[in-house]
Amino acid sequence: MARTVGEACDVLLRDGGVAHIRALRPSDREALHELIARSSRRSAYLRFFTGGAASAHAYMDRITGSGYHGHALVALVGGLMVGVAEYIADPDGPEAEVGVLLDDVVHGHGLGTLLLEHLALDAADAGVEELVATVLPENRVMLRVLNDLGLPVERRYEQGQVEIRIATRPTERLVGEIEARAHEAERNSIAHVFTPQSVAVIGASRDPDRVGHRVLRNLIDGGFPGPIYPVNPWAAEVCGLPAYPDVASLPGPVELAVIATPAPTVLGVARECARHQVRALVVLTAGFAEAGNREAERELLGVCREAGMRLIGPNCLGVVSTAARLNAGFLPTPPSAGPLGLMSQSGAVAAAVIERAGQLGLGVSSFASVGNKADVSGNDLLEYWEDDPATRVIGLYLESFGNPRRFARIASRISTRKPIIAVKSGRGTAGSRAVRSHTAAAATPDVAVDALLRACGVIREDSVQDLLDTARLLAFQPLPDGPRVAIVGNSGGPQAMTADACERLGLVVPELSPATAEALRARLRPSAAVGNPVDLTAEADAGDIAFAIAAVLADPGVDAVLTVYTPPFGSGLEPTRDAIAAAARSAAKPVLACLAGHDELIDGRVPAYAFPEQAVHALARAAGHAAWRARPTAAPEDLVGIDLAAARRIVAVELAAHPHGRWLDEGTTTRLLSAYSVHTAESVSVDGPEKVAEAASIVGLPAVLKAVGPGLLHKSDVGGVRLGLRTPEQVGQAYREMATRLGPAMTGAIVQTMAGEGVEMIIGGVAHETFGPLIMVGLGGVATELLADRAFRVPPIDKTEAARMIAELRCAPLLYGYRGRPAADVAALEEQVVRIGRLMDDLPDIAELDLNPVIVTPDGAVAVDCRVRLAPAPPLPSPFRRRLR
Repeated sequence: MARTVGEACDVLLRDGGVAHIRALRPSDREALHELIARSSRRSAYLRFFTGGAASAHAYMDRITGSGYHGHALVALVGGLMVGVAEYIADPDGPEAEVGVLLDDVVHGHGLGTLLLEHLALDAADAGVEELVATVLPENRVMLRVLNDLGLPVERRYEQGQVEIRIATRPTERLVGEIEARAHEAERNSIAHVFTPQSVAVIGASRDPDRVGHRVLRNLIDGGFPGPIYPVNPWAAEVCGLPAYPDVASLPGPVELAVIATPAPTVLGVARECARHQVRALVVLTAGFAEAGNREAERELLGVCREAGMRLIGPNCLGVVSTAARLNAGFLPTPPSAGPLGLMSQSGAVAAAVIERAGQLGLGVSSFASVGNKADVSGNDLLEYWEDDPATRVIGLYLESFGNPRRFARIASRISTRKPIIAVKSGRGTAGSRAVRSHTAAAATPDVAVDALLRACGVIREDSVQDLLDTARLLAFQPLPDGPRVAIVGNSGGPQAMTADACERLGLVVPELSPATAEALRARLRPSAAVGNPVDLTAEADAGDIAFAIAAVLADPGVDAVLTVYTPPFGSGLEPTRDAIAAAARSAAKPVLACLAGHDELIDGRVPAYAFPEQAVHALARAAGHAAWRARPTAAPEDLVGIDLAAARRIVAVELAAHPHGRWLDEGTTTRLLSAYSVHTAESVSVDGPEKVAEAASIVGLPAVLKAVGPGLLHKSDVGGVRLGLRTPEQVGQAYREMATRLGPAMTGAIVQTMAGEGVEMIIGGVAHETFGPLIMVGLGGVATELLADRAFRVPPIDKTEAARMIAELRCAPLLYGYRGRPAADVAALEEQVVRIGRLMDDLPDIAELDLNPVIVTPDGAVAVDCRVRLAPAPPLPSPFRRRLR
């Protein structure tokens, strides 16, 4: 992706604090001199060598003067300037000299690394290829920072100094280092929310019905072990604790403050918390952006950022950490401890989920109601839960995405270790968005969400009930090695329903091995059916059920066991629970149950569901997630024949001529696609019937004639396409007939080679402002929207993923020799998909793209009708530049 955002921003430090990084201003001179005055002699010596403080003050005058030709960044913490970094480019070469000075009070917080990261990216954008730093050998801290930055480094020792040369071109290693540093900072930042040493409740009312009173009571009743400070200017005591009139009066430090005061007072209270050096705020109060008061919310966030406080809310329900015995919210039901980390944008949804999770034996490790998400979002919480030992599965109720690209990077990493389950509300269509391509019409925001979540291994559910069903299985049972399920039960009807549900959801109910069947026959009564499902009949007792579970678990052709029991038959419900628990206790494969009418957790680890469909749904989700984890890591595709520079020139020229973008003409479209070696049909443009004969002789006969005009995007709908024209005369006649029918709408035509007989497919791309590029493949031709047979992915896409996309299509058999037809060159189609994915990923100004149809024959895949729309795209957030949103 070409363009990145590099303006002023807030960043997280290693300890979870917040710094502000921006470009140097001439007005910073006094603050910079104060920075030098606060610095130790050793710091000045290590930065400026023998010149010491005098050289340092002269340096500050120079970089803030009118003749300064370098590029400098400054860092502020709590409004105080604590760092400056610069590079000065060599006018005669592609290198620049770099230097960093930090206030002694921020040493060890990762600020120097942050400044160097931003400085290196700015230098790369400016064409600087190498940064050069001269460091004293005893400055081991700076040497380590430069070496660990994540960019290629060379060292030279000369005259008692070390010259460090840093290549500025971003690398995969840099991405990994930046993500690791960001993860550490995020985790430490959110720890102030979930594991505070002390809590203040501001607005702690004596009225039991008021929110502030309920929060205070929940903290006390939950057994929070640290100091709890009620703040109420009209009370000496609340809930048996001494009350204080304001934050300034508190007798000790406060790590977390919960604000439950009226909206007009919140900003003032937040400033008091900033002065008291509070580390995190939970603002329960409504009346901000959700009520149209966006400016007040921006101001609240500004106060928090300058003071280094993380903000939950406003307009939220609070936070919970059962491990820390922190219940800092006004949930109606005390949360039960468990392995589910939960985030919700809806307080009402969260309250229902937490209550139900407790009833099911699931419980929560920690919970955050993020409300308006002015600061802390799901991305931040994911970073915390990744390392939290109390959290085994993560649940998200989302109404919007803040930074989907960052979400994808974080979730992809976490999903390999901990399952993430998301419910995303708002499955509506694209609404008022004006689109004119087949791809853009199909790629609704909800389709984009599906593609994004699929790409990063997140399990998407339609309801919170499904989330809880799936979470119970993933939290307490191992993942299955495959989709093969053995069904054991005491009632044929429910077992048949279970087998049907398995088939619908892609699970397999295989024949059991002969050895397993023989073992079952030897132990069970003659009336039992020992196929799969294993029907023990209503007479089976708990011992029969336990034996059958153990027997099928031992079958190497079984990946999971689902027990279906209908009470009160056999030994009854309680002994059957015990039998299932005993059989599952040492199992290495997942065991789950359907106890008709009962949703629960057996023995603290075996999920039981009231209905077969619930159990099968959860198991199918677990099998799908296991398959995602088992996929080999995709290696970057080595695509030959890509000329990125040429493609960028085409886009730049077009947008210079058409600043608002446009649909490209056929010639420009072909040149752009050719820069990525996308195979298109040979075409010649004509503007009258007298030129079509010559065009036909160039492309060859039989030929195809297609009308061209600004409004003729779906040509087949208006008779703008003629196929199989076998003579130059037929081509000319077809042109005249089209021109008569279409009138002024037709401004010309193209003559193409007639493609061979094959399968008509569509490959498309669309750029979502929120989600980024999205790639589609599906059944093409005039029926593409009617049949809606298509698959979507988020690029980059490799050939393996392209093959998976094609395999998902209902029309896929047509490509493999359906009913005696010759097999098509599917590999060529896969390569076209990969190349279009790279094109969309590299060029964010491509707003819409349709190749329809792409004719896939036994000899290749050729796009015979191609359309591309450009529109200027906003700068993209860079994965190489750490910043708070």
